[in-house]
Amino acid sequence: MKSAERATKSGRRHSLLLGLVAGLGLFAAKDAFATEYYVAPTGSDTNPGTIDKPFGTIQKGADTALAGDTVWLRGGTYAITTPKTSSAGILFSKSGTSDTNRINYWAYPGEVPMVDFSNMTISTTGYTMGFSITGSWLHFKGIEECCVPMNSYSNNGFALDSGGNDIFENLNMHHNSGNGIFIGSKSAGGHLVLNCDAHDNYDATSNQGQGQNADGFGVHYQTAGDRTIIRGCRAWWNSDDGYDLINQEIPVTVENSWAMGNGYADYGNTNPSSGNGNGFKMGSSKTGVRHLVQNNVAWKNKASGFYANHSTGGNTWYNNTSFQNGTQYNMLASPAGDPNTTIILTGDLAHIMRNNIGFPNKNSNMTGVDTAFNSWDLNLTPANKDFLSVTDPSMTVKDVSAESSGALGPRQADGSLPNVDFLKLIAGSQMIDKGTDVGLPFLGAAPDLGAYEFGAAGAGGATGSGGATGTGGTSGSGGATGSSGATGSGGATGSGAATGSGGRIGAGGTPATGGRTGTGGSSGAVATGGMVGSGGSSAGSGGNTATGGASGSGGTPGSGGGSSSAPAGSGGMVASGGTSGGSTAQGTGSANSGCSCHLAGAQTAGFPGFALLGLAIFALRPRKRRRFAGRELGVSVVRPACG
Repeated sequence: MKSAERATKSGRRHSLLLGLVAGLGLFAAKDAFATEYYVAPTGSDTNPGTIDKPFGTIQKGADTALAGDTVWLRGGTYAITTPKTSSAGILFSKSGTSDTNRINYWAYPGEVPMVDFSNMTISTTGYTMGFSITGSWLHFKGIEECCVPMNSYSNNGFALDSGGNDIFENLNMHHNSGNGIFIGSKSAGGHLVLNCDAHDNYDATSNQGQGQNADGFGVHYQTAGDRTIIRGCRAWWNSDDGYDLINQEIPVTVENSWAMGNGYADYGNTNPSSGNGNGFKMGSSKTGVRHLVQNNVAWKNKASGFYANHSTGGNTWYNNTSFQNGTQYNMLASPAGDPNTTIILTGDLAHIMRNNIGFPNKNSNMTGVDTAFNSWDLNLTPANKDFLSVTDPSMTVKDVSAESSGALGPRQADGSLPNVDFLKLIAGSQMIDKGTDVGLPFLGAAPDLGAYEFGAAGAGGATGSGGATGTGGTSGSGGATGSSGATGSGGATGSGAATGSGGRIGAGGTPATGGRTGTGGSSGAVATGGMVGSGGSSAGSGGNTATGGASGSGGTPGSGGGSSSAPAGSGGMVASGGTSGGSTAQGTGSANSGCSCHLAGAQTAGFPGFALLGLAIFALRPRKRRRFAGRELGVSVVRPACG
């Protein structure tokens, strides 16, 4: 009997071994294809792309990398003169395959790669974009880009023509002759634009009018696919609008972001004749698609802080702060294709506005809007004494020095928005506890009005605390933001109610932003990790996207809305974990600090593979009756801090 038992146990051990070895083989097969390449301004495209012998152009990296690979961009200036094609300065046509098998184009830790297109030869008969992206499942992080020129066509810094599920993190896009980033894929979406800046973009000689098409962030033309999220971003001194969703028929979430001085150029000194000048232009939908606009701040924009732009259906506007814009909130609605007619939205099509601050309370086209618990509904007159500060360099300074401090100054080390007091509530403010519960985290008896919850954890602008593993059924583990490390695995597209990490359950299908309490996400919309921090940054765990939204053809520009530059875009996905590896100081192309243990072509063995190997050894060890106290099998995997 004992002999038979021993035989059975032995067989089990061998079966376990076979399973473990098979699993180890799968991990090894997967990791065998993951390669790390390096690019430096001092390199050469005849090099193998190792850290010691890097490529010389980003295009070489884009042409070489495959799904699962990472292309590290060393600091220094990449001066692009000859474009890859007549329409693309640098073309990214290859794709990853999933959120865990992307192609990454990341700044080398502690360095800033600066891509300068100012001397690039451009097409005289059409558009020539800077970064032209047609691939899916890509991740760009820590890159500074500038100065795409123009003739009469407004050329964008980043332009997405097709594909989906791309991540854009900690990008600095400025002084282009078109949008900082233009997402224009018709059939894909799901992008995450995280902690990015787009500023000082100006199309002075546009064939559609001076300053007409240079937005900070644009999402356009999509009629199918997943929701795109813009989170923790800043748009300032763009000649047209800060954020523009014209001709977009799939819902977009814009949250925890800032817009300042849009409609102006040259650091606020020039007033382009055709620049529209809205901070958040969230509309023009023909099909009544509902965008989500929450925890944002707009100030000193030429036209409206928040603008619906003739949409046939309303958006959801929660906890935004609008300060000293031409108009604070403009909910203008028009029939599809008839921007010269104004209609009143009713029922399920009405705009929903809760917990917003208008300072002053100067709004337009508010008839038929479902508005309650906003400063104007409560007969509250905002005053300077309600806020910690109403002053910032961006309010008074009209030169480049305004971009070195205050709200427009350097971001925090984790990529979140600067920690400033500007427009945050002060103790005793009449805006505290005057809101209603819309599913966002709050303290006290009721939510506060505006973008900042008084006394909230992370009120100084640090990353929200909602970065734990998401629960609720989507694939993805949340992916909390870390100051170093690669992308978290959070961010799979949900097919219904998205799952977030660290959020409260939203009421009535409204989104829940992750933050101080609870896990899980909202029902239907988007759950995002991380409470709005200093200036509303939310760099929490991967906020998953929810599909949905009506389909239909793109709308036409309405009056006052302006048209946008050429379609460009790709689809995209959701949240990433790691923050930008770049720093605010520009690096040099020859530096060799950090991550030098990674070599191009090396197979990166994953920790699960080591774990399986350890288990296999453990399973085959000789059976002994006595235990060895304090001994256990361990594998130490040293990973460099590549953030």
